[in-house]
Amino acid sequence: MTDIVGHTEGAKMKQEVFLPEDYRPAEDEPFMNERQLEYFRRKLNNWKNELLAGSRDTIEGLQDNTRNIPDVADRASEETDRALELRTRDRQRKLVAKIDSALRRIDEGEYGYCEVTGDPISLRRLDARPIATMSLESQERHERREKVHRDD
Repeated sequence: MTDIVGHTEGAKMKQEVFLPEDYRPAEDEPFMNERQLEYFRRKLNNWKNELLAGSRDTIEGLQDNTRNIPDVADRASEETDRALELRTRDRQRKLVAKIDSALRRIDEGEYGYCEVTGDPISLRRLDARPIATMSLESQERHERREKVHRDD
């Protein structure tokens, strides 16, 4: 069976792409070439690993902080802090799902292209927001439509 790029499934374990430490995707090279894809794959994996490490720290912290606090105000403050931390972790969990989706798009050869127009997403936008699925123009149109419907 072949995938989108024409490689057999068994051949997916390709040779690792060499990236210099200072590599940055440039407009003057072919869009989403192997080096750019590897650059974004590493960027996404590093971001995901940071988020997961933070989640582990939070879980350990919440387990350590299950002590009984006699003062009502201190206990309320502690519970508020915990709720805020859990909300933050929930947002990060959703972010990890978006990162996984972006990594899947890299594997499927769809990364870097707007899901609305099919046009390339600018490298600057992807570097700033590697989970972007729309070009800046499509994203702005989408947000304007959302705002119009929200204001109804």
